[in-house]
Amino acid sequence: MAFSTDCIHAGQEPEPVTGSVTYPIFQTSTYVQPELGKHKGYEYARTQNPTRSVLEANLAALEGGKHAHCFASGMSATDTVFRLLQSGDHVVAAENMYGGSYRLFSKVCEKFGLEFTYVDTSHVANVRAALRPNTKIVFLETPTNPMMTVTDIAACAEVAHSGGALVVVDNTFCSPYLQRPIELGADLVVHSTTKFINGHSDSVGGVVVSNDDAIAEQIGFLQNAVGAILSPFDSWLVLRGVKTLAVRMKQHEENGRTMAKYISGHSKVVKTYYPGLPDHPQHELAKRQMRGFGSMISFELGSKENAKKFLDRVRLCSLAESLGGVETLISHPETMTHASVPLETRTRLGITPGLVRISVGIEDVDDLIADVENAFAGI
Repeated sequence: MAFSTDCIHAGQEPEPVTGSVTYPIFQTSTYVQPELGKHKGYEYARTQNPTRSVLEANLAALEGGKHAHCFASGMSATDTVFRLLQSGDHVVAAENMYGGSYRLFSKVCEKFGLEFTYVDTSHVANVRAALRPNTKIVFLETPTNPMMTVTDIAACAEVAHSGGALVVVDNTFCSPYLQRPIELGADLVVHSTTKFINGHSDSVGGVVVSNDDAIAEQIGFLQNAVGAILSPFDSWLVLRGVKTLAVRMKQHEENGRTMAKYISGHSKVVKTYYPGLPDHPQHELAKRQMRGFGSMISFELGSKENAKKFLDRVRLCSLAESLGGVETLISHPETMTHASVPLETRTRLGITPGLVRISVGIEDVDDLIADVENAFAGI
């Protein structure tokens, strides 16, 4: 089936008892068993829930995987992947990533004996040089948050697999509509479903998608053992959101390209970071690897004072954490999404006091440009 058809139908057969087109919310904590040692496939809601199971089947299909497991947040999904490892194992990770991932790795995982090496993964030679005999995972985020650096997934997968390591890709910025890492050689894909997959800023969740039966069995065990599951209602909200993923992403993409062209040409902007611009260092790679360039844009205004003046004047764009909603969200990475990253690291990566990140929504793009133009006038 084509992607847009899978968004609506994959894993989502009409509910068998009533024929309901929209799969219902099974808001239950447990299930009656007809006799001792016999049940209908469901025992306890932490372990299985029909609404969550339907969503997991849907997301697996969209990512081109066999298995998906949904979690209470994107961070709990990422955390579960790293529970596959044990003390003494080594991880090569993208040096430029979401601040919450860095916080998890540096403040939590390292306490349990995991070792991390952070490199610029846009150069595959850096990944190759960082591999050790005990490297178990190469963790990629592409495009990166917030610097929009693109990594060659297929090339990194080849290098990682030659050293016996798994490749894990955070695909949140793209959604499976724009990028399918498993098809490029990744072993595991993680998403914050909070973002583009749900798309309506009304649910927090995460997912891990895989193709390997043994790994999926371990992820499923951890999902049940740790219990950071996606609730039935949130599962239903994401199912509702994913039905329109294809049409939403088309508009996000169109608006993103228009907004990036406008921002990059503005006199108040020092530099624009967007893989769809011809001067982006990995523009050609993005054209090959992605179905489009998305709607995430970062731009440099030169100082925190300029960033504050700009952000204080937006009205249609909402100053808020998160991204991927139908509404345009705008943020200040240094003090918001990446505040947990050490100052010297932020500075080296370009996450400066003057950097602004925008998640372009699906509003009329002319209205968005008028709002941003008004904000630029305050600088």
